[in-house]
Amino acid sequence: MNNPAPLSAPAACACCGDALAEEKRIDVRFGLPDIAFDLPEEARRSPGPSALLALEGAGFFVRCLLPVQLTGETELMLGAWLETDEETFLRAAEVWEDEAAYPELVVRGRLANAVRPWGEAVLGAEFTARVRETEELPYFAEGRDPEAVRLLGETWDRDDVLARFPHPLPVAVRTDLDERWWVERTAGFSARFENGADQFVAQDRSVAVGLFQNNEPGRTAEDFLAALLEGAPEVPEGQRHTERLPDGGVRYAFWQTPEDTGRTRHELTAYAVEPDGAAAGLFCSYETPGHHAWAQHVWRSLQRRRGEDAA
Repeated sequence: MNNPAPLSAPAACACCGDALAEEKRIDVRFGLPDIAFDLPEEARRSPGPSALLALEGAGFFVRCLLPVQLTGETELMLGAWLETDEETFLRAAEVWEDEAAYPELVVRGRLANAVRPWGEAVLGAEFTARVRETEELPYFAEGRDPEAVRLLGETWDRDDVLARFPHPLPVAVRTDLDERWWVERTAGFSARFENGADQFVAQDRSVAVGLFQNNEPGRTAEDFLAALLEGAPEVPEGQRHTERLPDGGVRYAFWQTPEDTGRTRHELTAYAVEPDGAAAGLFCSYETPGHHAWAQHVWRSLQRRRGEDAA
């Protein structure tokens, strides 16, 4: 589900912007309430603090911290917006810088961001936010309808949630390519789907992953791999690797350093082909030879669920 709000650097605290060293807490900040993107910029008014925003004709908003519990003892801390009434908004503006009065601030309102992966199901859900620490934004503390209670109360699958955020994250995330295939997105890589492939990009490295299906009955995994490799460059034996899997599948990779790109780039191209004709292909590009081990790791992370895990 799409959410148009821009997100800040993931390794920065949603409250103060300082770098986070602890990967068990992942901070993400929504820059604006979703509705703000339907309005002209001149409709935005702030009484001073960046966490307070009035939208002409569209309501009053306070940014608070929404803690979401994930598996792996990980906490996703979302700097999200609550739409509140004018009286609460003015009260927040009055006490925001008051160390004595701010801890007593209570914000009741509706979630103003369609947070992934819940999307429209939680947009407008009712919460109460309270101050825990005087140096931090108020925290979403109570849900006041079923969706809000569920969001705060349940523990959610870490990879399923984090994979929905396309900006760089401080942790590696297992990313589903379809109902069965998945691959690891490296920490620090952004994600997008473009030209029929999932793409992960960092400053000095990139990955593109696509899926294929053998539509010729009776063709073996090795024959399908040969078809996928048609037109591929010849490389020395030490720059290729084949693994034949016990179930009849095959995995293959080759790597090279093309000389016609205008600058030094190293490339790894790899495939995983299943005996039933399903296949995935992966292309890694990287600037330094030292990243070859990383490229092989990404290739080996390319997996297909089997049996009950595919449900």
